[in-house]
Amino acid sequence: MHLRHIAASELEKHPAYDRHEEVLRVEDPQVGLSAFIALHDTTLGPALGGCRVWRYASEAEALTDALRLSRGMTYKNALAGLNLGGGKAVIALQPGTAPSPALFRSFGAAIEELSGRYVTAEDVGTSPRDMASVAQSTAHVRGTPGSGVEDPSPFTALGVFHGILAAVEHRFGARDLEGLTASVQGLGHVGWRLAEKLARSGARLIVSDLDEARVERARAEWDAMVEHPARAHAARAEIFVPCALGAGLNRTTIPQISADIVAGAANNQLETREDAIRLTEKSILYAPDYAINAGGVIALALAGTRRASTGATEKVEAIGATLAAIFARASREGRTTAEIADQLAEERLTAARRRSQAA
Repeated sequence: MHLRHIAASELEKHPAYDRHEEVLRVEDPQVGLSAFIALHDTTLGPALGGCRVWRYASEAEALTDALRLSRGMTYKNALAGLNLGGGKAVIALQPGTAPSPALFRSFGAAIEELSGRYVTAEDVGTSPRDMASVAQSTAHVRGTPGSGVEDPSPFTALGVFHGILAAVEHRFGARDLEGLTASVQGLGHVGWRLAEKLARSGARLIVSDLDEARVERARAEWDAMVEHPARAHAARAEIFVPCALGAGLNRTTIPQISADIVAGAANNQLETREDAIRLTEKSILYAPDYAINAGGVIALALAGTRRASTGATEKVEAIGATLAAIFARASREGRTTAEIADQLAEERLTAARRRSQAA
């Protein structure tokens, strides 16, 4: 396993670089490991963020994903009130290869080299079984079998659901989903559980996913309408619920959105910061992604503690109150919800830095 620190001078012109504390390139050709680990900010504590496995079109695309996702984790953990920094790992699958226990063991060895500055967990393309393989090489991993929280997706779905309720109350004046239509883009671990909660609360569903079997199951179980994933954002619905990959809200898609609310589990939903302004100009209420989808990381952070059983659920449900405050402040100050969420997270980071300097 070879681990190389990427110098800031190599990254300073990268559009996704945000003064990251540390970015590493990890390679182990013998097991097909090609990865990036990005530590964005550890002011509040060790960087906690999942490991994503994906077939990227290029190494540059993988690096961009790591940089963007790690920054998002800093703000997510700060806004959630966790004493954790932000980091992320992405493993780029090579053509003709599949992730193996040996690959994850090698990845774990790379994490061990960081001496606890980064703690990994499950993300897109990984599972508790994969985290168990990582744990054979390092203790700096969450979401392993027997850890208390193996699969954080139910908590992520719970938090997004309460965030949607807060958005509906802010926009329509009621927390009742009866009669509203939600277009759910992506029926993975989180998207499926979230769609189920929405259906049980009386919402009509439009669903989309590349997995046709899941779509058919949703149609059968919830009498859901079906839309192609590439058109889910444009479906006629009050709520658009993105639960797939990021950058789906951009200069092309936003003009096509007919929904009053965008609130979903996907990370990095905005392609650029200007897209938050575009949503506001269309009078679309946007729930900042790292604010609404923090349920999983909250559960992982509390796993194994005395508060794990009840504290995690209570803290995840409180995501709705956090978003309600963001919506109210954005309306009051005439700013975007994304700006307000960033400011709240940055205020906590700044206060922590001042305490550290004063100590």
